[in-house]
Amino acid sequence: MDNRAVIDKIIKTSDASVEEIVSILKGSEDYLFEMAYRVRQEYCGDAVHLRAIIEFSNYCRCDCLYCGLQRLNRNIQRYRMSPDEIVSNAKEAYQAGYRTVILQSGEDSYYTRDIISGIIRDIKKLGDIAITLGVGEREYDDYAQWRRDGADRYLIKHETADSEIYNRLHPHSSFERRIECLRWLKELGYQTGSGFMIGLPGQTLETIAKDILLLKELEVEMAGIGPFIPHPDTQLRDESTGSSLLTLKAVAITRLLLKRSHLPTTTALEVSTKTNAFCAGANVIMRKVEPHSYRRLYDIYPRPKALEKTIAQERKEVEDFIKSFGLEVSDSRGDYI
Repeated sequence: MDNRAVIDKIIKTSDASVEEIVSILKGSEDYLFEMAYRVRQEYCGDAVHLRAIIEFSNYCRCDCLYCGLQRLNRNIQRYRMSPDEIVSNAKEAYQAGYRTVILQSGEDSYYTRDIISGIIRDIKKLGDIAITLGVGEREYDDYAQWRRDGADRYLIKHETADSEIYNRLHPHSSFERRIECLRWLKELGYQTGSGFMIGLPGQTLETIAKDILLLKELEVEMAGIGPFIPHPDTQLRDESTGSSLLTLKAVAITRLLLKRSHLPTTTALEVSTKTNAFCAGANVIMRKVEPHSYRRLYDIYPRPKALEKTIAQERKEVEDFIKSFGLEVSDSRGDYI
């Protein structure tokens, strides 16, 4: 069976084998991208959802070998935003038109269950705004409390479906623990997001295929896929950047399998290619909204310094960017379809 027939089969059945996905990853992208774009149109429409990210702390307990926020990095200037700062920042984003705010940080134990609960409740008072949390591995009771407080979504990437690679890159945790957290979040009724990187040392095309199938197994409502970008202050500083084309192919295959899930054009992909994943079936774009003095310090991977503009100005620019592709800008919260 040639790849066109395999792609057609995946669209029809929403099922694929590791071997079929590997074959598509090795092949031409033209038909793959065309069909991923069509599937996105049919199931998600032409509206792109904008998300506001507030990266409120770059302290982290973790030792992820690829991440510039890792605990062992002594060259980074650390910061924490106060709860009042975070809520005020969310209010400014809401007034600029954002209807989803992503509260993201390193795994910083300073923000206790109660502190984050208060932040969630205060942001919910602003209006009809969805809250996505991205604060890493926590206890079940923490996740349960934040869901009761009004958190709608949770993002915690599995990073790689290869447990050996995962455990080597995350000496502070384990692959089993990460999957346990994802299953807890699904059980608690969060719209759950996961994802992975392309180009991690030791990764193969078979690994990537298993990554995509794990997203399907977990029935995630969101999936972020981006290239690995080496950071100069980490143990993986001398490794190569992940392939942007392979990343786009992975996004496209994910769209064929997860027809209604939200797939963003990730910041890492934009940094590495100056492009986006709309052509491959993505329907979400995320933008930083925390104060510029903090943005340059949330340094997971190197990125160019941006000009300082207001949140409203930056939103207008990204709206124009979306429209330049013949797409629309959603004015909704962008919940799971």
